[in-house]
Amino acid sequence: MRSSIRLALILCCAFFCAAVSRADQTPIRIGLTPVFLDDQTAFVNSWRNYLTSKLHRPVEFVQRATYREITDLLRTGKLEFAWVCGYPYVRNKDAMTLLAVPVYRGKPTYRSYLIVPATDHQTASIADLRGKVFAFSDRDSNSGYLVPVHELLSLHQKPNGFFAKTFFTWSHRNVVQAVADGLAQGGAVDGYIWDVLAQIHPALTQQTRIVRASSEHGFPPFVAAKTVAPEDFKMMRDTLIAMPADEEGARLIAQLRLDGFTAADEQLFDSIAVMRAAAED
Repeated sequence: MRSSIRLALILCCAFFCAAVSRADQTPIRIGLTPVFLDDQTAFVNSWRNYLTSKLHRPVEFVQRATYREITDLLRTGKLEFAWVCGYPYVRNKDAMTLLAVPVYRGKPTYRSYLIVPATDHQTASIADLRGKVFAFSDRDSNSGYLVPVHELLSLHQKPNGFFAKTFFTWSHRNVVQAVADGLAQGGAVDGYIWDVLAQIHPALTQQTRIVRASSEHGFPPFVAAKTVAPEDFKMMRDTLIAMPADEEGARLIAQLRLDGFTAADEQLFDSIAVMRAAAED
């Protein structure tokens, strides 16, 4: 009888351990849209290896071209976390929870830049671009779409009736390239990305001119799907915030030209919510 009980306990323990082992090997999937780095693949691989070692779980980065695709993957349970823009975060709070916000130049905020070709010395505001070709980054981008659309609304204008033509480049770097190449006479771009490109590719940004920098808005945040377990949520947040504290984490943060990540209140994105309400009214 005792031997039977002992065998049953051993089998139960083995089953439990196997279940825990399988759970520990379940990949953590993180969504990304295109980043600005030339060695994008190498950076993503290094970041994946770093997070895998810290979280003690396999990590997979899932890259897509648009914020809409990343949002859809979060909604359908195919991602646990994602680095998105403040605009899709505000629009989809029913499907995602604020996890952490990057800190840039000492603040968890950034600005949208209105840019024109460097040869354009006359344009002083978006109002001067009437009848011109304009480049947006992504329809779900705050800095690359919502901010300039909101500015046009303050002039009682909409993009289709104001510009001769508009198009989407699907990355902020491509907006800069389009304006530099003369494919567009104006564009809206993430100021953080323009600043970084000015450091690593000055020959590109020197072909453009910043007409104005917007007011500050919450920096594109890291978010978690609503289905993420509390312990996984805390583990990921703590790991991101602790990155500057060790050599490899600090190196990766430096490559991104960020100061680190911080926990932040969702009120940081109130200005985006106000613009969204006006634009989608």
